Amino acid sequence: MKVTVNIDEYAEGAILLDGLESAIVGIVEEFGNGNRVLYSKQKILNILQERDSMTMGEAEEFYDYNILGLYADEQNAVFLDLEITPIKKENGWEYQLKD
Repeated sequence: MKVTVNIDEYAEGAILLDGLESAIVGIVEEFGNGNRVLYSKQKILNILQERDSMTMGEAEEFYDYNILGLYADEQNAVFLDLEITPIKKENGWEYQLKD
């Protein structure tokens, strides 16, 4: 069963990035700062390349300077850089990139 989420209900006051709605992958919480919107860095880079006809290098530079470097307030957006899978081993944990 799929449930529709109202971002304002779960992350009231969180910063939303205009035009990057399809890159939202979740909501995170931080003590003292409330809930924040989590964006996928890779999805943002894909949007910039497709929508704005940027090369990967141009998209990365734009992302670093204009998106990652943006500070709007305490509920600023956060970004998922790498998605990993933890795997329990006999001698500890190993982490692999998700496909």
